[in-house]
Amino acid sequence: MDFNDDVGLDTSQVSDVRGRKMGGAAIGGGVSLIGLIIALVLGVNPGDLVGGGSAGVQSGPVPASDLRERCRTGADAEEHQDCRIVAVVNSVQKYWDGAMRQYEQAQTQLFNEATNTGCGHATSAVGPFYCPADSTVYLDLGFFSAMKTQLGAQGGEFAQAYVVAHEYGHHVQNVLGATDRVARSRESGPKSPSVRLELQADCYAGVWAANAVETGFIANLSRADIDDGLDAAASVGDDRIQERAQGRVDPESWTHGSSEQRQVWFLRGYESGSPRQCDTFAANAL
Repeated sequence: MDFNDDVGLDTSQVSDVRGRKMGGAAIGGGVSLIGLIIALVLGVNPGDLVGGGSAGVQSGPVPASDLRERCRTGADAEEHQDCRIVAVVNSVQKYWDGAMRQYEQAQTQLFNEATNTGCGHATSAVGPFYCPADSTVYLDLGFFSAMKTQLGAQGGEFAQAYVVAHEYGHHVQNVLGATDRVARSRESGPKSPSVRLELQADCYAGVWAANAVETGFIANLSRADIDDGLDAAASVGDDRIQERAQGRVDPESWTHGSSEQRQVWFLRGYESGSPRQCDTFAANAL
């Protein structure tokens, strides 16, 4: 994945609280990827592992970080991982700004170890997640190393972009009201509302990838980049995680979809380039 060296980066879309100590004790805010392993081993819905409410939400402005100084252009995104995340966030949001009249920009917060969110206190063990209560994507950059060592993903820069685009897919769903509808369901299984929500976010990530170059931030996406995205999607399939964690697969406990489903829907978004092709909630979609 190559960035346009001269494009300006907007660091106002990303806050950085890395190194800042956060209070609280309960894991909360959302569950994604690594947190999913815990849920599947325990045989519970991942949503049951998160804290709720806004108690402990950080008050006051986030202190200025050095992102503004370090992450000025696409050339900086080529050199620094945190600047790369800024560039991907900028690209994803520029696409959705143009594709959705009602789109409202969301923040990304970079943290390490733990942070306070509108959904409760969260630790790095939760993995990247989107909190609908404060419209923010939370990301510990150390997750990307864990994705390779714990989940068996090959890695690569576009694998990171896929994760960010997937989480922003959840923001799109929140804006459209799909998140609230699914939250009322406690059903699990390969055709459950929660699986449909996750697969739609994968599809939305693919749609962004198809349009990424047109946003002006990305200079080129190769087939190898897309393959990295597909590999990342497969690594977080419920069946793959269950097999690695407990040596067996239980489709009735799925909440995110199989490796094949996640790849299929990412590819559908990428090959169509249209969010209209991402209706995972249609009766015959799964």
